[in-house]
Amino acid sequence: MTSSTAHRLSASRVDQPVFVARDLTKVYHMGEVQVHALRGVDMELYQGEFIVLLGPSGSGKSTLLNILGGLDVPTAGTVQYLDATLTDFDDAELTRFRRRHVGFVFQFYNLIPSLTARENVALITEIADDPMRPEEALELVNLQDRQNHFPAQLSGGEQQRVAIARAVAKRPDVLLCDEPTGALDVQTGVVVLEAIQRVNRELGTTTAVITHNAVISQMAHRVISLSDGRVARVDQNETRMSAKELVW
Repeated sequence: MTSSTAHRLSASRVDQPVFVARDLTKVYHMGEVQVHALRGVDMELYQGEFIVLLGPSGSGKSTLLNILGGLDVPTAGTVQYLDATLTDFDDAELTRFRRRHVGFVFQFYNLIPSLTARENVALITEIADDPMRPEEALELVNLQDRQNHFPAQLSGGEQQRVAIARAVAKRPDVLLCDEPTGALDVQTGVVVLEAIQRVNRELGTTTAVITHNAVISQMAHRVISLSDGRVARVDQNETRMSAKELVW
């Protein structure tokens, strides 16, 4: 699937899965102690879908997201990305996968303080195959008037929106967000969620958001709840809310 094809998709779920994970297990060894982060997880993520991974700290959400994004590998199990088996990839292949297909947004913004908002986004567009212009990516998150400001001149929410613009500027097929509002107050968090929702809706970017805040799950097509490294339940929202409709 080409990048242009991926981004003509609507934001509604279609039948083609982007990811298929089967029996994912992840065990971390800390000295003589074994920590079971994932215990046989099965899941699918579909083209254009907005999914929320919900659960308390330690439930395995971040580990699962990192495996899907090629930042980590499972102890056992398989991950299929379209026609490719990620769990067969070596380090170089995983690096190419991340660079070409995946955008990441984390709780902390990781912007370079000495670069403007535009320059932070341009770091990605300069190495991407088919990028947006930095100005276009910043306009998508409503920061077109702040592109020449440095991170220290931006609020926390504005910095997070720069991070979103940076993640989507390379036109990724998948956007993976790990607690993107975790460091923000409610009002600012809503603005950030609006930006993520707009990317999903207007670009058709398959989107997964980790949160422990059940309110955010009302934005999703589907909600996958994790507990103790397992999928506890999967719910589908018949009616979805926009970010600005959420009541925290």
